[in-house]
Amino acid sequence: MTQPTALATGPRPATSGTATVGTPARADAVPALRVRDLRKTYDNKVEALKGVSLDVAEGDFFALLGPNGAGKSTLIGIVSSLVNLSDGAVEIFGTDLQRRRDQAMRLIGLVPQEINFNMFEKPLDILVNYAGFYGVPREQALARAEEELKRAQLWDKADKMSRTLSGGMKRRLMIARAMMTRPRLLILDEPTAGVDIEIRRGMWKTLREINAAGTTIILTTHYLEEAESLCRNLAIIDQGRIVQQGPMKALLAMLDVEGFLLDIDGTLPAALPYIEGAALAAADDHTLDLEMPRAMDLNRVFAALGEAGIRVRSMRTKSNRLEELFVRMIAQPSAAGSAA
Repeated sequence: MTQPTALATGPRPATSGTATVGTPARADAVPALRVRDLRKTYDNKVEALKGVSLDVAEGDFFALLGPNGAGKSTLIGIVSSLVNLSDGAVEIFGTDLQRRRDQAMRLIGLVPQEINFNMFEKPLDILVNYAGFYGVPREQALARAEEELKRAQLWDKADKMSRTLSGGMKRRLMIARAMMTRPRLLILDEPTAGVDIEIRRGMWKTLREINAAGTTIILTTHYLEEAESLCRNLAIIDQGRIVQQGPMKALLAMLDVEGFLLDIDGTLPAALPYIEGAALAAADDHTLDLEMPRAMDLNRVFAALGEAGIRVRSMRTKSNRLEELFVRMIAQPSAAGSAA
């Protein structure tokens, strides 16, 4: 069985609210994670991290985003003590990772990308044995396992061979296993990779519940809709440097273009009206895709559509705003070069 990586040594704290990245909820609050000038150079001379600094406030739901090879996995590996840093400092709730590694690791739960439990064990045994590695009494571990398997909607699979579980069930089992130690900081590396949207949204509900109960969560994901839906703060890493970080809402507000989908009564005409400064396209026969400057008055758009005989029944914001921000940030070579 794969060895677990973390154990919490007390009850989870109450959530501290939606603190800004780098700004804890109280002036004297200790961040759940503090990283300062973190650097990593591998033996093959690849410089994976080039001076990364960030804070994650206690109680936050934080997204760490970046393209493949940007340094996300290295950063998570260092924080979870699976990778040795070259230089810099990491603190978990004020505990220095280098000086007090064992104590720091007891505060962390890690859900890696890879399914790494014994497929020939039963889910109940996987959870109980995981807790037992770190001294949780069996009776207490059994009670926790029942709680976590029920939260993961796996209680009916508790005594089934784990290899018979679906991909989504295995992902949920990984989260349940990490929660057996009651971590104060839960790190999730692509937790919904390869699962369908229905299962993914079910996992979102579970993660929101875990966060609401007081556990700080750091999430890496390539599903930007997932990060926008779940996370309050984020950092974008590229080429080993943080190129942008801050509250999700504030960063999305930096975009000077907004996108909307307009549901139309009837069928769209063959020729769409021209609206200066805006881009209008047919998503399908009954839906318009609109992009416009944030400063533009929507009444202008509705007036032009009305003159063309197009009646808008409803509208909704496009869900790819974070994707647009992400693409812009990693496309700016000067941003990666100036951030540290």
